[in-house]
Amino acid sequence: MEAKNIAMPLTGHRLLILPTPPPPRSSRLPLKRAASLGRLASVSAVDSCRISSLTRWYPIASTRRRRLVPVRAAIESDLPHENKEYEEWDSWTAKFSGGANVPFLMLQLPQIILNAQNLMAGNNTALSAVPWLGMLTGLLGNLSLLSYFAKKREKEAAVVQTLGVISTYVVLAQLTMAGAMPVEYFGATSAVVTVGLVLNCLFYFGKLGTAVWGLWEDIITVGGLSVLPQIMWSTFVPLVPNSILPGTTAFVFAVAAVIMARTGKLSEEGVRFVGSLSGWTATLMFMWMPVSQMWTNFLNPDNIKGLSPITMVLAMMGNGLMIPRALFIRDLMWFTGSMWATLFYGYGNILCLDILNCTSKSFFAAATIGLISWIGLALWRDAMAYGHNSPFRSLKELVFGP
Repeated sequence: MEAKNIAMPLTGHRLLILPTPPPPRSSRLPLKRAASLGRLASVSAVDSCRISSLTRWYPIASTRRRRLVPVRAAIESDLPHENKEYEEWDSWTAKFSGGANVPFLMLQLPQIILNAQNLMAGNNTALSAVPWLGMLTGLLGNLSLLSYFAKKREKEAAVVQTLGVISTYVVLAQLTMAGAMPVEYFGATSAVVTVGLVLNCLFYFGKLGTAVWGLWEDIITVGGLSVLPQIMWSTFVPLVPNSILPGTTAFVFAVAAVIMARTGKLSEEGVRFVGSLSGWTATLMFMWMPVSQMWTNFLNPDNIKGLSPITMVLAMMGNGLMIPRALFIRDLMWFTGSMWATLFYGYGNILCLDILNCTSKSFFAAATIGLISWIGLALWRDAMAYGHNSPFRSLKELVFGP
């Protein structure tokens, strides 16, 4: 409904202004749509005085007179988030997120090529150095995050996770061919990957029912909650006894939580919490990877020399490219995981390499300057897109909401 101002002539060259109700205010309405709604009817005037059509009547605290306030200023004050800079940064952050495929693919591709060369040469023993359990954990994390981003309709991020699932699955297939991974585990993994990719594809294109999708979400929730504590416990073996108790206990609690959520035994907040667990557990899996790596570096400092600085830079770039998008859409889980992996997995290992003199000072300085500049750029452009005076306002909205 268009908002109109109706002016009626009175004596003494005055106007009686009768405003109709303005359209509902929305802080998320794009300016393009606001402009189409804001085509206000022109106001007639006495003595050939025309009042601008872009005006809305607002009462001012005075008994003598009322004045007209420009509606464009009012609209822009109500809709600070949608403007040209907002649309441009929205497009760029999506491209950055999609561009993360390049460094992530470059991380996995050399391993795939090396494994293929060893298989063709008959050197199957060399593939035993690749930990299939760690690769499997990463694949399950990618699959869980794929479902999370497919549900949010984040196409670029979903493609990144799909590529992670496929590339990791290829490595596991090579390990199985070399006898480094049990065939029965690979068969189960193949079934899960096939079902997961098909369901996510159908759901993204609106071809899957909510009941089937809900069942899939329950499965990845239980799986993620069961695997995460077991991985965290296994990191500190042999300082702690080797046991499956953490994973078993978490599995029981996860099944109980899912059943209670589906049978209406939890509050609305509890149901939402259980629904978010699959994404958070997948994120925590990836967040634990740098912790495990740095713990290994602490126990065996000489092993750090086996890390490639280029590999760590690629890991830092891949995760860093997703930071602007996660901040822009105010996704705390995504932002936390990406920032953590960028700082502690990528840059953290580069710092360890520098401390142990395994890389040049210029390389470390370039990585440091590049990382600080990129994070600063992301915060600055996000604040501009949302019309904030400070980038800390964006971080506050990310954590506490608008």
